[in-house]
Amino acid sequence: MHVNHPEQVARAVAGNKDALSGLLESFGPEVEAGLHIAATWQGQLDACDVMQVTYLDAFIQIHTFDPARAEAFPAWLRRMAENNLRDAIRGLEAKKNPPLRLKLDAYGGDSAIALFDVLTAGTGTASQVVRKNERAERVHSALRLLPADYARTIQLYDLEGRPVEEVAAALERSVGAVYMLRMRAHDRLRELLGSGSQFFESRT
Repeated sequence: MHVNHPEQVARAVAGNKDALSGLLESFGPEVEAGLHIAATWQGQLDACDVMQVTYLDAFIQIHTFDPARAEAFPAWLRRMAENNLRDAIRGLEAKKNPPLRLKLDAYGGDSAIALFDVLTAGTGTASQVVRKNERAERVHSALRLLPADYARTIQLYDLEGRPVEEVAAALERSVGAVYMLRMRAHDRLRELLGSGSQFFESRT
């Protein structure tokens, strides 16, 4: 453990981006070295892909980390990386269009409304209480609050329905990285879309 590790964690949790960058530089290489990617997937995914998405996750989620548990930071980072790797492999194994594309006929071809309904299903935000035209507006408003790579992945893959290989080329990422980005973007969109009308009213 580095001498200033606990202090760095406290500053990072408080919003100091330089402190978090320093932590990622210190512990990221060890986490990356510990990732095992089967030979089956090595042409479509590498550990660097996993860590790039994991670093982005860390900047988004660091405020949830308990600074009193500073010694757990490496394990926290490792767990995020392993989750990202698992998501990427799951996507590569499936290698098929997202289910919502099969439902577009029922939505008049509006992929934004379909995405809203898929992501809010089973949450506190019932689709039927949000007018049809508002659903698409909320999706596009929420996209503007996502990190650029998250938003572009959703725009190209979910809303425009482009093949994953084309999305990967546009983002200059691997196919595996696209699946990781999409999974994290969906998680964040669920939070935003499920946060209720107050979130959107504050931005109108």
